[in-house]
Amino acid sequence: MDIELRRVPLPDADIPETQPGIPSREYEERTRALLAAAGTDWVAVYGDREHSANLLFLCGFDPRFEEALLLLGPGERRILIVGNEGVVHASIAGLPLDVALAQSFSLLGQPRASAPRLTDVLRDVGLRPGERIGVVGWKYLEEAETDDLTAPAFVPAFLVRDLRTVTGTDPVDVTAEMMHPVRGLRVHNSPDQIAAFEWAATRVGMAVLGVVRGARPGMTEMEACAAMGYAGEPLSCHPIVASGAPGEAINGLRSPGLRRLRPGDGITVGIGYRGSLSCRAGLLTDEPDAAFLDGVVRPYYAAIATWYATMRVGETGGAVHAAVHDALASAGATFTPMLNPGHQISHDEWVHSPIRLGSGEQLASGMVFQCDIIPTPLPAGTALNCEDTIALADQDLRGRLARDYPDLWRRIEARREFMTSALGLRLSPDVLPLSLANAYLPPFWLSHDLVCTVAG
Repeated sequence: MDIELRRVPLPDADIPETQPGIPSREYEERTRALLAAAGTDWVAVYGDREHSANLLFLCGFDPRFEEALLLLGPGERRILIVGNEGVVHASIAGLPLDVALAQSFSLLGQPRASAPRLTDVLRDVGLRPGERIGVVGWKYLEEAETDDLTAPAFVPAFLVRDLRTVTGTDPVDVTAEMMHPVRGLRVHNSPDQIAAFEWAATRVGMAVLGVVRGARPGMTEMEACAAMGYAGEPLSCHPIVASGAPGEAINGLRSPGLRRLRPGDGITVGIGYRGSLSCRAGLLTDEPDAAFLDGVVRPYYAAIATWYATMRVGETGGAVHAAVHDALASAGATFTPMLNPGHQISHDEWVHSPIRLGSGEQLASGMVFQCDIIPTPLPAGTALNCEDTIALADQDLRGRLARDYPDLWRRIEARREFMTSALGLRLSPDVLPLSLANAYLPPFWLSHDLVCTVAG
């Protein structure tokens, strides 16, 4: 595959102003589906500030300073248990539910006189001895990691203890019903959810490219980060701007600091809004570095192009994994992907990934994926990355999106045309780029419209 640098101006951004919402009926359908899939009398869904994605998917609520628990039970009972400050915040939930106070979820030192014990609250809302409880945490263990797949692993121990105390039965882990890469509820997205994620992806892509275009020698990393133009969008991770001089190690996960950028630095920016993360990395120079271009950029973009060409409904994750690794090997790359070359994304940055060695798990319509090929190792003081979000949609889902969200569909069609005509990429009709930034990679930041393309 012949990779060339060409000057390709980015089209004018078409950023949606109105943020699509999730209808209450869809939240209700999700809660019913989870309870049915769990096969238990109740399901208890745990969440906190860092681990809010399951709650957001099920009811649109995210804890801010506290923990929270969503109980789903017989007769379509839906109870959101929160701490002191969550009582008012619970009004943002997107479906009808009861709110109960459990002050153990409150911050230390706050009042606890009204509802100090979670066991009493669980009894008051209707849990009874002998009932079976499914627990949803923020991850689950797989067979190679444990001898007991039924024991809840990623929830606070006191929660499991109190559920057992009230019911007299052992809670079972049903997190896979939410997060499994094939059957998990959260990996299958409706038109409304895809529209909400596209709103985020469009904005986060332009925020990242704003940093790429705005970064200049002499700025601090924090000054460069300000070019993202943050407007209060809900974040899924801490913003990243990290740099280093040739020969210096670059920590690509750290927050921006006061280091001043210098010509020739390696630099990376990563920003995540709920539903999408975008990342770019390269060198802070305007003249292409021939060794970096031939040894790193060309093989890397060949892998990016291969990823986009391989993604489609019905393909296996193992085939995508193999295609990316084969593309790098064919290009003579001295690096490989640090992690999975792509994964499912949702309100959190990483749900799961069927894209792994030998996986027979099939990619399905409605799945939203992150192109996430992290080249490792690279020479110290250099960086390269091109990370963006797509949705996969079969003909039926594409038709529903075009009907229900015509402006979104117009943006997607324009992005596909730009990616194929201007960047030279091949795309299945199933691939819906959720951002104008998709696959737009300027490896030398001071020439921000000099980007990677596929020749021919």
